Amino acid sequence: MSAGCVRWMLSRTVRAVCVGSHGYWTPASRFTIRSERSNLIASSWRGSPFCSAVDDTEKPPTPKKKKPGPRAHGTISSVGHDIPHREIQLISETGENLGTMHRGSVIRLMDKNGLKLVLLSEHQDPPVYRLMSGKQIHEEKLKQREKQKAKAPVQVKEISFLSCISSHDLSTKMNRVESWLEKKNHVRITMKAGRGGPSDNLDITLEEIVERMENTVGYVSKPALIQDGQAAMCILRLPSAKDLLKKDKNKTAAEVVPPGDKSTTTSESEASAVSSTDTTEGSLQQ
Repeated sequence: MSAGCVRWMLSRTVRAVCVGSHGYWTPASRFTIRSERSNLIASSWRGSPFCSAVDDTEKPPTPKKKKPGPRAHGTISSVGHDIPHREIQLISETGENLGTMHRGSVIRLMDKNGLKLVLLSEHQDPPVYRLMSGKQIHEEKLKQREKQKAKAPVQVKEISFLSCISSHDLSTKMNRVESWLEKKNHVRITMKAGRGGPSDNLDITLEEIVERMENTVGYVSKPALIQDGQAAMCILRLPSAKDLLKKDKNKTAAEVVPPGDKSTTTSESEASAVSSTDTTEGSLQQ
């Protein structure tokens, strides 16, 4: 046997023995290791933000968000020429019901009179719209702002002082109270008994202090004794029309004719003159 054949048989025997060994790489084992590495790299890239692979799983379609209507936020505004409804019920700028009209006719009427279209009620069938001028829309917005301010919670400010407070300090505190009232706040006033000051009937004293204020005020709660009579408390607010009318009536009733008035003096002199004349005539008859 030639040396080449012997060398070939030895190499085949060695390969057959070392197939299962980890230290010797056969072409098949190299292929397996490379495939495992590629699978590992692919799996790691799937979670990477740079991966552009498309997920085959079907995702549910995201619902489209509905655009809020012009009156969704409680504000009034013009819809322009973009009328989503084919037929609408139209109100004129003077408040007259023009009945159901096609949107094309409404647009022509808007352009002819220079008016704007405002949605009043979308839930009726057909929806109700109104023609308004720019000035009317502006005034309506102002009214809505005033209503929102009226619904806002009222803040309650607090101030306290002793019954022995000096006149200057009391005037300063009352000026602060009036400034709070002008901002539409309620003011809680507490007067406590102090050394050297009145300790009895604190509620009456507090009411007199409030009545001496320059501006008219209203009461949320009138002065009342608290803390076992050692303090008095009241809550003030801006005066209502009823409060102002009541103060005017009290002021009129309190007015007294000043002494030395000419009309009174004249009437008294006339009465004395008549009585003296009657006396003279009686004496002559006798």
